[in-house]
Amino acid sequence: METRAGDPGAFARFDLNRVPSPAFVVDAAAVRRNLAILRDVRDRGGIRMLAALKAFSMWALGPTVSAYLDGVCASGLYEARLGREEYSGLDEKGEVATYCAGYKAVDLPEICALSDHIIFNSPGQHDRFRPILDAQRANGGRFDIGLRINPLHAEGEVAKYDPCQPHSRLGFPIDQLRPEHLEGVEGIHFHSLCEQDFVPLARTWAAVEPSLRHYFGQLKWLNFGGGHHITRADYQREELIAFLQQVQQQTGLDVYLEPGEAVALDAGILVGELLDVIDNGMPVAVTDISATCHMPDVIEAPYRPAMLGERIADPAAPLVRLGGPSCLAGDIIGDYALPVPAEPGRRIAFLDQAHYSMVKTNTFNGVPLPSIWLWDSETDELREVRSFGYEDFKNRLS
Repeated sequence: METRAGDPGAFARFDLNRVPSPAFVVDAAAVRRNLAILRDVRDRGGIRMLAALKAFSMWALGPTVSAYLDGVCASGLYEARLGREEYSGLDEKGEVATYCAGYKAVDLPEICALSDHIIFNSPGQHDRFRPILDAQRANGGRFDIGLRINPLHAEGEVAKYDPCQPHSRLGFPIDQLRPEHLEGVEGIHFHSLCEQDFVPLARTWAAVEPSLRHYFGQLKWLNFGGGHHITRADYQREELIAFLQQVQQQTGLDVYLEPGEAVALDAGILVGELLDVIDNGMPVAVTDISATCHMPDVIEAPYRPAMLGERIADPAAPLVRLGGPSCLAGDIIGDYALPVPAEPGRRIAFLDQAHYSMVKTNTFNGVPLPSIWLWDSETDELREVRSFGYEDFKNRLS
């Protein structure tokens, strides 16, 4: 998978030695610029816009996100709690839309109390939990019920990241949808994109609209999920806005988008340090950044993260293979033409690491977690948001 981001922006002038290593550094000004674009699409498209916490849940920026968007979408109880506690939304209330592939009965009462929308993965699951939902409403709970559908229309570049892959567990197959499945359902949700532009969304809507059109009169909203790279420079935003207006006119329904990566696109770096360099047929450097612990998508996708200042245009620059400090043989980040000499103590940084990398970190092998820093490139203010130590590692174990 080839990342379509990697603009250094203001990080081109950031001194990597200002923070300890390893460390995530997020540029608040870059996040604000992304949010301003998303709010413009929201306003001109006449839709509701929710930030996907699964991609970027840096709640220190909750008030910032809330100043631009309508709330958040959550993937379960914990994210729903975080959304309700830390993201107020434009209307001071902050919507929380919760979708989970498989809810537990014990969690649902609290999810009902926290959420404005509860989206089920299948009609069967919705039916099984009706008694709980009815009881919560009888006690004053106010929430909509949604159903996630599988469009059965694949657009993803990487099959294992595509919710429409064969035999996917995500969403109810649209060719099985029947009127009885939508009894008590106020909205339809689908999500089938990953780091993509407008055209795949338009194709997906063209694929699902004929199967949904006879239900529009009984629904309240449509949620087009996430995976929309709206804040990328080459995204077709005017076409998206026209499309959103058209869909609302065509269906009479409220429309939601749930951008995740777009909120923090090109807004963060992961700073690391070279720990050792050996020669094994090529220069091989061990860093304090671990692919498996700090950037797991590098292995899972896989993809090659862009490096700040890499000497791509210099054919004479030697390639250095970078890997993490863990014992996993596959903890390999990639081969790079480094912007600094391949020597222990030198600093490097990977671009576009604010989304997904931060939420997926782990402490396999006892590898320390990166600290988290917030920088404002407009004021040059830099502050530590969180650091992690031995207790964070130990408390995950038994």
